[in-house]
Amino acid sequence: MRKTADQWFDEYGESHRNPTNKAIHWVAVPVIFTTIIGLLWSIPTPAAFDSVPYLNWGTLALVVTTLWYIRLSPALGVGMALFSVLMALVIAGFEHTGLMPVWAASIILFVVSWVFQFIGHHIEGKKPSFFKDIQFLLIGPAWLMGFIYRSLGIRY
Repeated sequence: MRKTADQWFDEYGESHRNPTNKAIHWVAVPVIFTTIIGLLWSIPTPAAFDSVPYLNWGTLALVVTTLWYIRLSPALGVGMALFSVLMALVIAGFEHTGLMPVWAASIILFVVSWVFQFIGHHIEGKKPSFFKDIQFLLIGPAWLMGFIYRSLGIRY
């Protein structure tokens, strides 16, 4: 039987009770999500992709993850799709600045964010959930979206 969003969130929440760890997650999880897309965005694509603006490995990954979120909860899937589009726009905007390659910025922010994540879990005294099930890497962003939904009175 498939777990519901609430079942995933309850299990994920067991290792995310400390206020400092939670605060770190509110920053680090969206950054990690975005940097993974940024890294995939940076992988060279076949010439066939050139005819469609912003078609790359990062945007394709966002389509796949959005489908995963929709399967978890259609309402959460909508929120995560909107967040994904926003993050893709952030990446595209950064790419156009030319400050540094997207892959380089993504690696730096990815490493820094994971350092903070592990500091948060050290403070919490519990291992990150993904050590138990790799799917928790996708649950983290949805868990945050669940908080936003509940604060707005949106059912998922």
